Amino acid sequence: MLTEQFEVLAEVAIREAEGLRMEFIGGKMGVKAVPDGLHETITMWLVRQCLQHQPSLDLHTGQGLKIETYRKGRARPDGTLAPTGHFVQAGEWAEPDGVLMTVEVTSHDYDTNRRDRVEKPRAYAESGIPVYLLVDRDAGEVTVYSEPVEGTYQERHTAAFGKSIELPAPVGFTLDTEPLRAWSAARESAG
Repeated sequence: MLTEQFEVLAEVAIREAEGLRMEFIGGKMGVKAVPDGLHETITMWLVRQCLQHQPSLDLHTGQGLKIETYRKGRARPDGTLAPTGHFVQAGEWAEPDGVLMTVEVTSHDYDTNRRDRVEKPRAYAESGIPVYLLVDRDAGEVTVYSEPVEGTYQERHTAAFGKSIELPAPVGFTLDTEPLRAWSAARESAG
């Protein structure tokens, strides 16, 4: 499938099916699960954390990125951190230049392992995005990938929900993940 064909399909899908989010990574078209309440809560919490610690940066939710040099991939991260106003001229699919961090919050679907833990770290590193933050709800941990070199993140640090983890430069702040532990525990007890 050509990238242009994918973009037409993705545009129709957004208009016709509420909540349908499509991506094109590594030459494969995929659909992201519709976020549940905890997924959205985590995403909005991250927006507030970024605004609190770095007011000159915005964490965009839903901005599409042209992420791969190979096969012209398209991803729609759960969060894309960039300077305020960075995407003013961007369309639905923006270049990754100037993006400081991408964020993915795992969903409970069949494809989350391959998509969020394998393909996206590779694709974001290939695009030169300095930091990738993965909030892994299944594992109960956050992983920070950084220092992309030749398509691979050189650094990877993981912390269990409830612990603090450093988001390195150019993001540059410590993320206290205690709310993630509390929300996950509350969800499990209600489960």
